[in-house]
Amino acid sequence: MSEDSEQELGITKSKEYETGDWYAEVVQKAELASYTSMGGFIVTRPRGYAIWERIQNALDGWFKDTGVQNAYFPLFIPESFLEREKDIVEGFDPEVAWVTHGGYDELEERLAVRPTSESIIAPFMAEWTRSHRDLPLRLNQWCSVVRWEATETKPFFRTKEFLWQEGHTAHRDEEGAWDETMTRLEQYERLYEDVLAIPPLTGRKPPHDKFPGAHTTTTVEALMPDGKSVQGATSHYLGTSFGEAFDITYIDEDEDEQTAHTTSWGLSWRAMGALIMTHSDDQGLVLPPTLAPEQVVIVPIWDEDTQTEVLQYAEEIEETLDEAGIRVHLDDRENRNPGFKYNEWELKGVPVRIELGPNELEEEAATLVHRPDGETETVDRDGLGDTVEEHLDTVFAKLYARAEETLEGEVREATSREEILGTIGQHGGYVKCGWCGDEACEEPIKDAIAAEIALVPLDRDEEPIHDECAICGEPAEETAYFAKTY
Repeated sequence: MSEDSEQELGITKSKEYETGDWYAEVVQKAELASYTSMGGFIVTRPRGYAIWERIQNALDGWFKDTGVQNAYFPLFIPESFLEREKDIVEGFDPEVAWVTHGGYDELEERLAVRPTSESIIAPFMAEWTRSHRDLPLRLNQWCSVVRWEATETKPFFRTKEFLWQEGHTAHRDEEGAWDETMTRLEQYERLYEDVLAIPPLTGRKPPHDKFPGAHTTTTVEALMPDGKSVQGATSHYLGTSFGEAFDITYIDEDEDEQTAHTTSWGLSWRAMGALIMTHSDDQGLVLPPTLAPEQVVIVPIWDEDTQTEVLQYAEEIEETLDEAGIRVHLDDRENRNPGFKYNEWELKGVPVRIELGPNELEEEAATLVHRPDGETETVDRDGLGDTVEEHLDTVFAKLYARAEETLEGEVREATSREEILGTIGQHGGYVKCGWCGDEACEEPIKDAIAAEIALVPLDRDEEPIHDECAICGEPAEETAYFAKTY
């Protein structure tokens, strides 16, 4: 490989000044995804999918701990199923991809490529629910969905097809369904904090932005370093609207027929977009140890006289860490020098690098280097497994602290339309203000700077931050958090 080719492996764009191009370059050069010739579709490469699998595994375990069972429902949804819930049709109609032919034959009924699965899952929930003893019914599926709305491909943030999980539950009453809604919201919040190392905000979507047909949509929002908000996951209390539309009923203890209250909740690989955008830098991908395919890479450093001994020492260290349950990779390639290896593994986001040369061999030691900031420490070989675990915990704490610092000070107040526009235009972040509850008051902000209401407080009874709506001056009903969004 030529020197020019090797240089092309590095990141050439600036996160601060060329954020979009930088993001695309990180995704491709860190081998997370590749673009396709079809606009709006990507190929998820093994390294990218490994990260998604770890997100899956964390959530899936928590779901199962709280009574959820996985299932799988058809990719195609008959048009008549969608039409049974009119809000679903109206909410998703512009984004639905339709199948009209099977082979050369025109279908009697169009089939939607699922934009979401309420309409195909609800009929079976109705079939499987007869008695109050059948409830609660908790189902989840891991799948892909298609929404034909992406105009510019942004891997993991905006694609026509994307991976996600969608949970669907039925309950006897509002209390049970609302508890379910909040349980899932709390699990999503936990995922961001404990796995992604991102501190989120939680709240509700304003009524005009809730899930079609939902009574309440709750949301986890994460602030990116460029000042934009990412909707990280949502959990919906659907009331009885889907129960009524799809006849999800049960016989209670008094032998009376009741309509079930339902919920749905989902997290997509947009979480990976938030992860990449939050932690990565101009050297490439940065991953928390919780998600990194390799938590540690060992780079042996030798000359002709010490190669055999150094490599043997490196293999022993690799075995020690592997036995400690650490995901470790020994890079013993002879056709690459240590500097090249350092840069390559930094680009791929490995949290900790271990350098082993003649000095470390002689001193029975290892030199540890942290990916986020280059902090270096030489430690004893004895107890190395525990020592490396401590360093991995430190790296996670560094990433979380940096993301927390991004959020701190980025929630500002405003009392007028001009203040909202000026503050978001200058600083980004969230601007909270009094809001009358009228969607029309969002429009002048959206039209001027493409900012919208990202969330409102979970507690509907919480007093608004100001008495008057910052846009129209009418009495405020609640506090709105405006932000530019992904």
